[in-house]
Amino acid sequence: MTWLSVTLLGLGFMALLLIVGVTFNLAERSQSQFDTSLSTQELSAAAVELRYGLQAAESAQRGYIASGNEIYLAPYGTAKALALRKLQKLTTLLEPGQRDGAATQRLVMLINSKIEEMDTTIALKRERKDEEALSVFRSNRGKAIMDEANVFIASMIRNANARLTENVDAQKNGLFRLRRIILTSAVLIVVVVTSTYVMIVGVVRYLRRARDVTAALNSDLETRVKNRTAELSAARDRAEILLLEVNHRVSNSLALVAAMVGMQSRATTSTDTQEALAEAQTRINAVALVHKELYVSGEVQSVALDGFLSSLLRQLEISMRDAGHQASLKQTIAALSLPTDKSVSLGIITSEWVTNAFKYAYPSGGGEIRVTLKRIGDGPAELLVEDDGVGRKLDQRPQGTGLGTKLVKAMASTLGGSIEYSERRPGTTAKLTLPIT
Repeated sequence: MTWLSVTLLGLGFMALLLIVGVTFNLAERSQSQFDTSLSTQELSAAAVELRYGLQAAESAQRGYIASGNEIYLAPYGTAKALALRKLQKLTTLLEPGQRDGAATQRLVMLINSKIEEMDTTIALKRERKDEEALSVFRSNRGKAIMDEANVFIASMIRNANARLTENVDAQKNGLFRLRRIILTSAVLIVVVVTSTYVMIVGVVRYLRRARDVTAALNSDLETRVKNRTAELSAARDRAEILLLEVNHRVSNSLALVAAMVGMQSRATTSTDTQEALAEAQTRINAVALVHKELYVSGEVQSVALDGFLSSLLRQLEISMRDAGHQASLKQTIAALSLPTDKSVSLGIITSEWVTNAFKYAYPSGGGEIRVTLKRIGDGPAELLVEDDGVGRKLDQRPQGTGLGTKLVKAMASTLGGSIEYSERRPGTTAKLTLPIT
């Protein structure tokens, strides 16, 4: 180790700190330019949509004046609302000086006048005052207002595009400067690495001189290793306890998420949205129950399926009955176990099949759904979900969004299992065959 290497290392680190500061400043400027560009893009888009709304409203007005068909009034109202909304957004996006300027005030006055002119002609047409409506229409006052408004809008779009171009050029310049700084940083890093290498060589020489001393301390090190081993064993026990606590917290968090999804489902009025949220809630509960079973059982690597699936099925039955489905659920679950990740997949498949049986097997009333998990000798395990309902054709398309069918296939693939559906006449049997150790 030499004073020269230490000096070079210190200078290199100081230079790197300076470069980091400059880079941070460039990043801040780039972010500011990006925000300005985004605001400018929004301003340009608002101006374009304002012009489109006015043109669409004018087109619908002309259609109604010419034909008297009230089918034109719906698009007229939509286009007028769009124009007013985009006008408000446009004035909001403008800078304070431009917002209160004469050009902006003139544009607002022109658009309000144009809308007033269109509302007047439509009202006259509705009152069957065709001649008065045509008189206003033929005066070309509306066209003059529209032409002048288009001039202001086009000017705003040009100015916005010009500002956007300036910001892009400024960002390019900043990127060029950033490249130069990165190149300078690379050179300084080489200097720092070289200095560090020299220092390491000095340390290695020192370690070689201390090798004999190290040999004399081996006995003491063995004692330390034993003590450290005992500490690691205690740390492992603490880690297992911590993992159980993590599973508990994950289970509680997922249960909270499921509850919030349920609240959202009750808050919406869309039937499709309610069904989708209910399905998501069921899937979240299935994952939460896995972590709850890990916490309760004290295991961290595998899940007892009899406890897990029984809890899951009881929860599903309560949920389905609350939703108005009257079928009864019977279960026969063998005392088997699976790794944690595979238990999640099995729980999701069970949830999907049982939920579908409740929803679609007995559309006109109650019935029985049977869930069985068993092992075939020393071979694979079988999960069976059976009903005596209306049945399911083998080539029938999935009901609903089809997401559940895709999830079942994906989960079966992760389990290394196979799926089979069969008609019972009456009813349907869904079977999953999966390897188990």
